[in-house]
Amino acid sequence: MTDDKPLQDETISVSEAVTLHAADERFVSALHQLILKNRHWLQESLNWPQFVGGESDTRQNMLSNRLLHQRGYAKMFLIVEQGDVVGVLSFNSIEPLNKAGYIGYWLDEDKQGKGILTSALQAFMQYYADQGEVRRFVIKCRVANERSNQVALRNGFTLEGCLRQAEYLNGQYHDQNIYARIIDLGSE
Repeated sequence: MTDDKPLQDETISVSEAVTLHAADERFVSALHQLILKNRHWLQESLNWPQFVGGESDTRQNMLSNRLLHQRGYAKMFLIVEQGDVVGVLSFNSIEPLNKAGYIGYWLDEDKQGKGILTSALQAFMQYYADQGEVRRFVIKCRVANERSNQVALRNGFTLEGCLRQAEYLNGQYHDQNIYARIIDLGSE
């Protein structure tokens, strides 16, 4: 017998049209198609899209993320707008003792600029702050990734510094900004 119970369909309501759904196999095909559709521009900011081959790669990644989700070391949510998967919002890692979560995200290029990511990120952070699981939210992004830097600033994050040559992408090392926002419900 195993201690791992099946992961419930954990959802976070964002708006009438948008919901966050915990990684689940039923989303594999839709997510895979979204990755393929957005692969070119994703590759400008992320290393992993080049390694996505068939749907089996997406399935394996989803199953790995479910396991990390269950164990509390990471959380992967699909951003679902009116029934369609339009992106991913996650804690790429969680430090349980420090109650710190390192946020990653991407959104279908056609859906950008409509406030979807901002509202999803706000609901995501509030959910985990309310649960008491995370109080320090961290975003690391390349200095040259203006859109990602704007997401951090638009959502109340403070620039804490610049990590020199901290991200290897497309054959080069890039400087990376580190942003944080603390939501400490215990001191409010």
